[in-house]
Order: sequence, then C-alpha cells, then structure tokens
Amino acid sequence: AGAEDTKIVFDGNAQDYHIGLDDTDDDFKIGLGSSLGTTAHIICDEAGHVTMPLQSCFCATMHGSDQNIDTNNNTVQYSVERFDLNADYNAGSYTFTAPVTGKYLISAMFSHQDIADNYVRVGLVSSNKSYYTIQEAGENTPFNTMQSHAVIDMDASDTVYVEVNSENDSDWNIRAGEGQFSGHLVA
Repeated sequence: AGAEDTKIVFDGNAQDYHIGLDDTDDDFKIGLGSSLGTTAHIICDEAGHVTMPLQSCFCATMHGSDQNIDTNNNTVQYSVERFDLNADYNAGSYTFTAPVTGKYLISAMFSHQDIADNYVRVGLVSSNKSYYTIQEAGENTPFNTMQSHAVIDMDASDTVYVEVNSENDSDWNIRAGEGQFSGHLVA
C-alpha cells in the first residue's frame, strides 16, 4: 500500500530478470538484474507507450564537408551519429553491424550536385545480399536527392553500408548535411 517498487524476480542460473512497477517514475518495466531501476529492456508508461531502450536503432548523418565521388564504388561517409541506441553503428567505417539475427529496416538518403551523367546507382551493401537501385540523376541539374530502403535479413555480426557510383561521371559531390543513414531491428 506504500509508495515502493513492486516486482517479481526470476532467479536464473547465471542471470536474473525482473518484471514490475518502478515507483520512481510509475512505469511498468521488464529488465535484466534483480532490482528495478537497473537495466530495463521493455518499459510501459502510464499512458501505454511501450519503449525498448536497448533495441537496435541508429541514425547517422554526414560531416560538414561535401564528399567527392568518382566512377568507382564509393562508400557514403555518414560519420556523425545522431543516435545509436545499442552502439551498433561505427561512424569511422560508416557501417552498421547487426547485434542479433533478425530483419532490419535500413534506409539511406543523400543529395548530390554537379553530376553530368544521367544515373546514379545506390546500394545497401550487406554481408548476405546487396540491394541496388538505379535512379535518374537529372543530367546537368544542380541538385537531386537519392533514396534507398530495404528490409534486410541479417545474421548476428553481419554488416551493411551505403555505396554509390555513376557510370561515367568522375567528379560529382554528395552534399554535406543533407542526408542520413538509419536502421532498426523490425523482427
């Protein structure tokens, strides 16, 4: 009847889990450990909103300089993490690594300028299968936006990054600050 945490603890051989009401914020929590307020895996607030603060989810953007692209396959340099809930994105290699086997929704978007060729190939390059789209670049137009999205079947430790190229244009730019690379575990 008092204001206190109410919980059930599941005492495992090597790991404990808890489920209960955390009186600190009046949220219903399921998590790791024997005490509420430790590592919450699923949280339901009083309004019914369910969050999973450790669920794999990331979003990265580009740094402050345009990225020059040539006719080779070029990795798009999404080097600024906006958020990374489970620390699965590497801003140095521009690569997401799946922490668990599952289906991941992966999206990429960027703007380009100064392309003279008439198409750009955008790829979500993953360990198991790569997903390419060829998009009209708007020959001799100053700016265009490219997008690519896929639900990708990934095993634990599989990776994915964004790759672009054009057939003939050896000197065009991906505009800084005008795109993002994001993804999250769907199932």
